[in-house]
Amino acid sequence: MSASPPIPIPPPPSDGPPHSVSNLERKASLLLWLVSAVIVSFALYVMVARGVFEQTQQLVLVSDDSEGVIAGMDLTFSGFPIGRVRRIDLADDGKARMVIDVPKKDAHWLRTSSIFTLERGVVGDTRIRAFSGILTDPALPANAERTLLRGDTSAEIPRLVASTRALLENLETMTGSESSLNTSLAHLKTITERLTGRYGVLTGVFGTEDHAKKIITTIDHTNTLLSKTDQRVFGQGGVMDSTQATIDSVHAAVQQLNLVLQDARHTLTKVDAVLVEAQATGANARAASTDLGTLRTEVEASLRKIGQLSNDIHRKWPFARDTDIKLP
Repeated sequence: MSASPPIPIPPPPSDGPPHSVSNLERKASLLLWLVSAVIVSFALYVMVARGVFEQTQQLVLVSDDSEGVIAGMDLTFSGFPIGRVRRIDLADDGKARMVIDVPKKDAHWLRTSSIFTLERGVVGDTRIRAFSGILTDPALPANAERTLLRGDTSAEIPRLVASTRALLENLETMTGSESSLNTSLAHLKTITERLTGRYGVLTGVFGTEDHAKKIITTIDHTNTLLSKTDQRVFGQGGVMDSTQATIDSVHAAVQQLNLVLQDARHTLTKVDAVLVEAQATGANARAASTDLGTLRTEVEASLRKIGQLSNDIHRKWPFARDTDIKLP
């Protein structure tokens, strides 16, 4: 048996040219530098976007509870972020101190009268909000400390439940069968039934129809009496007519009295003239005495007329009490 010929072994592959290896190393180095530059640029972009290089001022908010607050949380004003929580510390008095960095360009929104609230809803994230009602107040200084007011909705739930329970109890008390409301409604129903009765409002006011009927009867009697009184006073031949006639008679008597008084005045004027003449002419004293007697007779006649007219006036005047007339 003859031996098989040996299998030929191929020669090992020869390496490429030296310049190909150098190009590969340069490409790898360039790629590494490019990746590093991208990473550094992204880091710088993130730092700039996060405001790492911005000039900021510090604000410290103090609260009893910082639950839900984390570093990096925004401080918002009118819905816009104007600050960021840098760290949260626990003070010696047991209160939480939240250090917030506020950029200088947004610090003008915070004033000495600004208030800060921590709001935690039943659903949703915790938010720190700033409110500045008067923007003309002095600006908030750096490193200022302010109290953080909490508006925790979940904390209000127990009080809301207690208030609702008290409200339901009061409502049940008000709507009970022996409640004051039902009693008032029953009284109102009774009054309404009376108002819709025979005598209407009078029945509701006086309680029963009998009392209302008595009131109506009394009003009718009063109207009748007033009608009769009106007839007697203002009717034909009534008191007013008699009074008017009496007043007319008195007026006529007064006019006559005025005429008599004018006559008396004229007579007295003549007496004065005679007396003057008597004093001036003593020689004619006898004649003057005769004239005085005549004038006296006329004066007495005038006085008698005045007395008669006065008696007539007092007799016709229905309200006179003293029948004597004192003449001057």
